[in-house]
Amino acid sequence: MLKTAVFEQLKTAMREKDTLSKGVLTLLKSALDLAEKEKGAPLTEEEETAIVNREIKQTNQALEGAQNAQRDDLIEQEKAKLVLLKSFLPKQLTEEEVAAVLTEAGVSQGMNMGDAMKIAKPLLAGKTDGATMSKVVKSLIQ
Repeated sequence: MLKTAVFEQLKTAMREKDTLSKGVLTLLKSALDLAEKEKGAPLTEEEETAIVNREIKQTNQALEGAQNAQRDDLIEQEKAKLVLLKSFLPKQLTEEEVAAVLTEAGVSQGMNMGDAMKIAKPLLAGKTDGATMSKVVKSLIQ
């Protein structure tokens, strides 16, 4: 389970006095704990992956803000956070692999974007990010 892996890495980060990792892992563990408490049952792998993806999205937004402000110190910090968070995701599919999965599932030229995404999201949840999924769907339906 992802929560256990996060906790183990958090303990290691505390022992090694790695403040960046400790901060990121603490936030991730808190998000997982809160979601589990709200659900009232253990989280599924898909739910855990969705929480990690949400944290990655927030970190990407912070990275963009740091880049816009030209804060090199924050840029490096946010990039390090992203590397750590992405280590908890399953292997991400390439655009070619995403295209192959979607073509096999029946996404084709002339299809409505909304309908195509309804097919894509359940198939690719946790296997690729939303931006890549959207880009490939657009290229297939045009």
